[in-house]
Amino acid sequence: MTIPLSRPEIGALEVEYVSRVLRSGSLSLGPKVSEFEDKFAEYAGTRYAIAVTSGTSALHLCVKALGIGPEDEAVTTSFSFVASANCLLYEGALPVFADIDAETLNLDPERIRDVITTDYLWDRTRDSLIHRESGRALKAILPVHIFGLPCDMASILEIADEFNLYVLEDACEALGSCYRGQRVGTFGDAAAFGFYPNKQLTTAEGGMIVTNDEQIAASCRSLRNQGRDSEASWLRHIALGYNYRLSDLHAALGLAQLERIEELLTSRERLAREYFRALSNVPGIVLPRESTDCSRSWFAYVIQTAGPLAAAKRNGLMAGLHARDIACQAYFPPIHRQPYFREIQLSRTPSLPLTDMAAERCLALPFFPAMTSAQIGEVSAAVRELLSADLAPAEPQQKYFSASAGSGL
Repeated sequence: MTIPLSRPEIGALEVEYVSRVLRSGSLSLGPKVSEFEDKFAEYAGTRYAIAVTSGTSALHLCVKALGIGPEDEAVTTSFSFVASANCLLYEGALPVFADIDAETLNLDPERIRDVITTDYLWDRTRDSLIHRESGRALKAILPVHIFGLPCDMASILEIADEFNLYVLEDACEALGSCYRGQRVGTFGDAAAFGFYPNKQLTTAEGGMIVTNDEQIAASCRSLRNQGRDSEASWLRHIALGYNYRLSDLHAALGLAQLERIEELLTSRERLAREYFRALSNVPGIVLPRESTDCSRSWFAYVIQTAGPLAAAKRNGLMAGLHARDIACQAYFPPIHRQPYFREIQLSRTPSLPLTDMAAERCLALPFFPAMTSAQIGEVSAAVRELLSADLAPAEPQQKYFSASAGSGL
């Protein structure tokens, strides 16, 4: 595509840091991983950070470290990348989907409570919520901070405390986001970040676990390294583990990106502001919205089509942009409607009308730090031209950037 959907921002600092590791000859199990972990923990505001191969492996190790297994379930969202559910399936646990909030697109705490009160009973002997039909225990809530916008963590933590549930934050799209002045990833028992090339910070492939719990941190460190005991010999394994180690090359790239993180986040916010100015008067679309309690770290710029035949309009817009050599992506197909998920018959076919509606209407536009104002103008003009002939006037867009808002990052 002439204008790609995303592109990593790699500069001279990243090239230099990776080159130093190449020249050192210490490509794995060297000092850069520990340095990256220490600096990331300081940035995130947690006691521990454990670097791994991806956001998916970070989520998987957290699930395992929390002891969530074949007799258990966790409430999460279906409006997400499949890893949010797969991390549970890997351990034989089942995801239970609650619907989202129509404006934020995040897991709705009221819908979580509805699922709990409708489908579960409290078992005093097991000190757990037990599903009325499956007999499985509800162990956790797994909120996903979709597109970098924090979930309503106060309400989620209240539910978790009331029903004795773990909270595992999927913050893979939300590095730098804050909820009520506190960085995401610091609210639950543990959290996962992802560093794929389209993320706010990239290590090419990689991820990070953060936690304040010493036992969770120790378990994840062992499990990512083939279940080795850090106090014993290299060939002594105390658990069935995995090779989820991050290399020093990836960590060096991450260190350089972390040094530039405020620059990278500010660039993304600038793009979001420019998109808002360019698209705020286009009828028939809804722009991303903010919550008064949150500051968003912009992972993607996702619009929604609105009005009659909104799904058809989204699909037509997507086809029209592709025809103009402008990349775009329908984010996200619901997990519970994915072919693999339906084939293995793990879904209890939940009714998730707002999730289905968002999946039919959302479209991610090109978004990356080096994107130019001219490119944003080209994309926005194409959106306007493709929609203007077919759409009736829509409601005015809600303004979410105030003149005094600052970066909020």
